[in-house]
Amino acid sequence: MSQTLTAPLMLSISGLRGIVGESLTPIVAAKYGAALGSYFIQTRGEKPCIVVGRDSRPSGEMIENAVVSGLSACGCRVIRLGILSTPGVAAMVRHLEADGGVILTASHNPTPWNGIKCLRHDAVAPPKAEAETIVARFKEENFWFNDATGIPGASSNPSGVEAHINKVLSFVDVEAIRAAKFRVVVDAAHGAGGPEAQLLLKKLGVALVPMWLEPTGRFPHTPEPTRENLTDLCARVAKENAACGFALDPDADRLAIVDETGAYIGEEYTLALCVLHKLEQGATVVANLSTSRMVDDIAAKKGGKALRSAVGEANVAEVMRDNNSVIGGEGNGGLMFPAISQVRDSFLAMAFVLEMLAKRKLTLSAIVKEIPAYAIVKDKAPVDPAIIAKLAAVLPAAFPGAKVDARDGVRLDVGNTWVHVRASNTEPIVRLIAEAPTEAEAKALIATAKKALGM
Repeated sequence: MSQTLTAPLMLSISGLRGIVGESLTPIVAAKYGAALGSYFIQTRGEKPCIVVGRDSRPSGEMIENAVVSGLSACGCRVIRLGILSTPGVAAMVRHLEADGGVILTASHNPTPWNGIKCLRHDAVAPPKAEAETIVARFKEENFWFNDATGIPGASSNPSGVEAHINKVLSFVDVEAIRAAKFRVVVDAAHGAGGPEAQLLLKKLGVALVPMWLEPTGRFPHTPEPTRENLTDLCARVAKENAACGFALDPDADRLAIVDETGAYIGEEYTLALCVLHKLEQGATVVANLSTSRMVDDIAAKKGGKALRSAVGEANVAEVMRDNNSVIGGEGNGGLMFPAISQVRDSFLAMAFVLEMLAKRKLTLSAIVKEIPAYAIVKDKAPVDPAIIAKLAAVLPAAFPGAKVDARDGVRLDVGNTWVHVRASNTEPIVRLIAEAPTEAEAKALIATAKKALGM
């Protein structure tokens, strides 16, 4: 039965996202669950074991029930993990040796949204070609349903929080962090990450100042961890005389950082600080095309190199695998460390930052000053297919002499500046991101791009 959508339904390498009750209904969720179930059977064989977790949104349980119905109808053995972060679900895929995972989340999108994200057996989102087959199955309703005797029951496993945090702790010097006796403020925005953050800092001996840790899904502020949304966190860090502050998005795969003075450092520095701390001499780091060139500078200083991928953690993970890179991520606060999983992990990023502070015995603001600073400006506009179609034809002429990368929209590098224009994978918008030594220069790059595109 056809359905007229009154709101956007985003289908991309990042999975499915829609507005609950409009473009994302129980029917849509069950069909996407069936598409995923058919994909898992095709790639992993009969009766694959699939773990399912969700963030804390009020719509989560309803969407989960529909997706589990679709998976079960195809013969998948489902293990419900309950409310758990995206990196927690990825860790459980490996911990339970499952054939795949499904996460019900719309990441940083506001409450009306929810989404469905897939992980393979190796705890990585399917790369582009595989993601396209899932979308095609969904659109064509090409499902491999079982008969009544071939539908297994679902079970539950509530151990994801502890299993994930124990894995994170195995990669840091716990005793060094304990000895530092840090005081840290965490804003979990009532998302899925509060319980994991609480357990992590307890085991690291950190005095935790909590802000909205309960996973109720009632976001106290716009959930994207940007400067304008974290003024309360900044003020609290300064008031509490804390070593730093951490902010999570609803599914806790992104981390933004506030220094000891209460100054917002931001999401771009999350990956940069972790690369500064963990990148080995001569090694390779991978980041997406919209990530700050700070990682390039850090890699060069260590005699290594930085490689770029299209936006989306599946794309970053693919380039990391091809180049044996042990660290990478995205400039939206997303650290990727394949030893745990191939998704962004805010808890490992927190642990790495605390380990760096403990071992270097410097304030966070002092360490940040070691990294060459740039101004990055992010803008967006409603998506227009006509504009997307002409990016590669129009933008290079507006930036004479620029190095052009057209793998994902168009990125143009001119000296130590760059601008990237692309269609979002997760929202019906065009993203424009520019970086330069000064904010004025970065804004000028975006203005030039907009003018060339007639925006």
